[in-house]
Amino acid sequence: MSPPLFWVDEVPVAGSEAELSGPEGRHAVTVTRIGVGETILLGDGAGATATCEVLATRGKDTLRARALEYRFVDRPRPIVTLVQALPKSERSELVVELATEAGVDVIVPWQSSRSVARWVGSKADKGVAKWRTAAAAAAKQSRRAWIPEVADLASMTDVRARCAAVLDEGGIVVALHESGTRAFAEHDFRAAPQVLLVVGPEGGLSDEELADLSALGAHTCVLGPQVLRTSTAAAVALGALGVLTDRWDADAERGPN
Repeated sequence: MSPPLFWVDEVPVAGSEAELSGPEGRHAVTVTRIGVGETILLGDGAGATATCEVLATRGKDTLRARALEYRFVDRPRPIVTLVQALPKSERSELVVELATEAGVDVIVPWQSSRSVARWVGSKADKGVAKWRTAAAAAAKQSRRAWIPEVADLASMTDVRARCAAVLDEGGIVVALHESGTRAFAEHDFRAAPQVLLVVGPEGGLSDEELADLSALGAHTCVLGPQVLRTSTAAAVALGALGVLTDRWDADAERGPN
């Protein structure tokens, strides 16, 4: 099993020391009960990690460690953005956790026409904050070097703009929907610099949204014979992309098998 990962603002280079304190220090010392001589990973969530030996602990929330090895990994290619329609509240953060564990790079919460959940005013700020916290926790759990970016709440206008930008760069936009007539695996994802996935809410994408996305150049696809929940569709698609591209190659960012 790989060492546990904790977030720091600055990752130490090999041979230098670092102090872990605050909430991350408390998690290491009090919750995980890390002791002197054990090995941990320190990461900044932006590609840099260091394998470290714990030198000392102090109180309930502080430890010092020496970096044994420093590593930086680029994001895997193609970059994958998930435009996720807001699911019901009980499944909201599960979407983020599963997509993060599966390797998503950017998550865009989207207020689609059929979303039961409604993020209005301060509720949008709180919802985005929860998703960002969930992404950081899931990235730590899965030993990811990168914490996915969670964007602000998007409207359909914002989604169109993101789709257009990806397509302009030669990327692929896929709307996952049971009405799709083309299989997901038929696309040449390996050659694409970016992939944008659109996942609808429990009620699915509306006809108007599908028509809007198709007019931009998006493809409507099915992943397989089963109809997937909105909370699991993105994770399944990301798993497929891992096989269909180089994202899961040995040198790419990934957690332990």
